[in-house]
Amino acid sequence: MNNHNLTEGLAPREILVEHRPVRSRSGKPAEGLHNVWITLNNPKELNSYTTSMVKEIILALREASNDRAAVAVVLTGAGARAFCSGGNTREYAEYYAGAPGEYRQYMRLFNDMVTAILHCDKPVISRVNGIRVGGGQEIGMACDFSIASDLALFSQAGPKHGSAPDGGSTDFLPLYVGIERAMYSGTLCETWSAHRFYWMGGLTQIVPALKVDGKWAANPLVVTDRVLDEYGRVVFGEWKSGQAREEGKALLARGTADLALLDEAVEEMCTKLLYTMPDCLIKTIESLRKHKLAHWDKNRESNRAWLSLNMMTEANAGFRAFHYGTKDEREVDFVRLRQRLAEGARWSDELVREIAPWVPARAPAEK
Repeated sequence: MNNHNLTEGLAPREILVEHRPVRSRSGKPAEGLHNVWITLNNPKELNSYTTSMVKEIILALREASNDRAAVAVVLTGAGARAFCSGGNTREYAEYYAGAPGEYRQYMRLFNDMVTAILHCDKPVISRVNGIRVGGGQEIGMACDFSIASDLALFSQAGPKHGSAPDGGSTDFLPLYVGIERAMYSGTLCETWSAHRFYWMGGLTQIVPALKVDGKWAANPLVVTDRVLDEYGRVVFGEWKSGQAREEGKALLARGTADLALLDEAVEEMCTKLLYTMPDCLIKTIESLRKHKLAHWDKNRESNRAWLSLNMMTEANAGFRAFHYGTKDEREVDFVRLRQRLAEGARWSDELVREIAPWVPARAPAEK
């Protein structure tokens, strides 16, 4: 049989690629078959993807797509904190900010990564082991299924940090949750709990990932009862506040993260996929993916162009402010920025430092 892979002998350094046995209904491995697990392996930076990692993900997805013995692809992140926090802000701040031509080339790779998920000839499962934010939310929504720890959280980051969620969220999110909720998430970038996102239709399944005194416990920071507040609004999946939140934090501190149920749920999904006709399965998936692709294919090139040019202005400020800031000071002074632009100020390093004074001046080699 011919080899249709783009490269020979992929040896990734920033991701892990594993062939794991696929279980039959009896629980035993199905001989000669496996699932391909692709793990973003950058836990120190919340599994954010660097330029080199994006290349590896593309090639790994192509190999998995061509793997005749593969039943499904599982895309996940290393550790228990993050699925993926999006693009690597260190790289954005130190290299791409202020360099639109370079970022345009980078966005070609990013677009190809999303397309590789949407074109994969195997079903792709997003195993959400922690936060799925920004570009991480975008590649997660490009997947066919999402199974999440109920400790995971989901959000966008664009308008808060100098960008727009045009790497897939503006295309995919309305299909999952409707235009109003997508508008709210895309513009305000507030976080959704896994319970909330599941209730809105964004996830296939959620499972507990916290053990307290040896027993499974639902996320204690989230309202998990289907109740209404004093205004008649559904608060299921909303973050707790006040004393209830403090009690939740204390319970969370007592417990330990355990992803055993998450792995079991992913394996069960792969087993269910095993017991389908392979060609009929992928044709069904491809037909359903068309709803995502209709928007993605229409918008990705113009979005890529805008995102590149934006690296000269708001992204230049926002990504550098986030990278060089502290935990509590990573956003620019939005009010001052609007005031200065209303006064006719032009974008410059001086303006960036005025709205984010902790951002250092660029070295001559970076200009």
